[in-house]
Amino acid sequence: MTDTAPLRLAIAGLGTVGAGVIKLLEVNRELVARRAGRPIEVVAISARDRSKDRGVDLSPYEWVDDMASLAAREDIDAVVELIGGSDGPALTLARQCLARGKTLVTANKAMLAHHGLELAREAERAGGALKYEAAVAGGVPVIKGLRDGAAANRITRVYGILNGTCNYILSTMEKEGRAFSDVLEEAQAKGFAEADPTFDIDGIDAAHKLAILASLAFGVEIDFPSVDITGIRHVLAADIREAAALGCRIRLVGMAEYAGDADGDGGSEIGLFQRVHPMLVPMDHPLAHVDGALNAVVAEGNFVGRLFFQGAGAGEGPTASAVVADVIDVARDETGPAFAMPAQWLQRCRKADAGARTGRVYLRFLVKDRPGVLAEITAATRDAGVSIESVIQRAETADGGVMVAIVTHPGALACIDDTLRRLGGSDSLIGEPVVMHILD
Repeated sequence: MTDTAPLRLAIAGLGTVGAGVIKLLEVNRELVARRAGRPIEVVAISARDRSKDRGVDLSPYEWVDDMASLAAREDIDAVVELIGGSDGPALTLARQCLARGKTLVTANKAMLAHHGLELAREAERAGGALKYEAAVAGGVPVIKGLRDGAAANRITRVYGILNGTCNYILSTMEKEGRAFSDVLEEAQAKGFAEADPTFDIDGIDAAHKLAILASLAFGVEIDFPSVDITGIRHVLAADIREAAALGCRIRLVGMAEYAGDADGDGGSEIGLFQRVHPMLVPMDHPLAHVDGALNAVVAEGNFVGRLFFQGAGAGEGPTASAVVADVIDVARDETGPAFAMPAQWLQRCRKADAGARTGRVYLRFLVKDRPGVLAEITAATRDAGVSIESVIQRAETADGGVMVAIVTHPGALACIDDTLRRLGGSDSLIGEPVVMHILD
């Protein structure tokens, strides 16, 4: 390797991933330098708590208490932001770094989902770069795959399992027949779920990642507020058994499609569909076989066909690997627009009408055990124009109720919404109905 000036880094945020980045750079120092074409040198580090034991020797690195000051230092070429959070110190640091023409490497999907367009524009204006491979699917190189490997394709649909916590819970419920609350508690004890698991189990984390993927895949502005989100809190062990009887597995799937004119000229008919929901995934689909805390992403291109990415979606090693992969790109000067094209060319799209879509649906009710309830439900589906493929009734649920599940024939999803409206005031129902789409 020739004598080349090192790439000088600052690392802000020294949690699991930040400590993992330092470990990786130490253990693979020679290999990383040869692949980067020059040494990678950590100049400064910063975090909220200086006294915390992170399982790695931090003494070789300069500690900086004021994270924001890293942006102004002349001896730093790029900043690795691993603080987390959509706003606050992470966003302040990101804005200041990019405004000064420094490169920002981040794993912060929440910040990107809310502010990614602004940050991409600032990076282009000031001559820096915004890199975020670790923000989606951890160690799975899906960002590079879509931005670079599939760059010549029109991507029509991107979807996948984007949250390892939810996938661990659902696949464990499936294997062991246990209730959601029991498995969630176990996931927290094992470190797969946070003490406050809201972002994971309510689908928000997956929605952040989906909004980023949609922008990258379709060349549209990030639109996180338009993602329809339903989490997995209301999935019952009985739902999983019924899915298995139908030849399916339940997975939390984020799906985005870009519908409209084929030329992508920004016409009024363009719509962006984005949804994170539990879905019934047929056993012959590869997503049905993604177990545990793994992530997987499927992208469909008009020339390349179906691309499938799978791997560890979180954790110290996989996420640190993705962060350092971006750092190596920066050292090579292999940077470009954050979302595969200049930010000014990203299209602004209206939200697609989900009700105009068609598909099959698993519709589950918990109802009071009394005569006439099934007739009430089927009358509502009939009046709403829903065609029923099968009806399942099980007297084995909690709350003194009976489970009624309906599988529909393919039809307009607006009819499902109409069914729920018709049943909205019924005192026969216990709790809210659960709707799970069946992946085609």
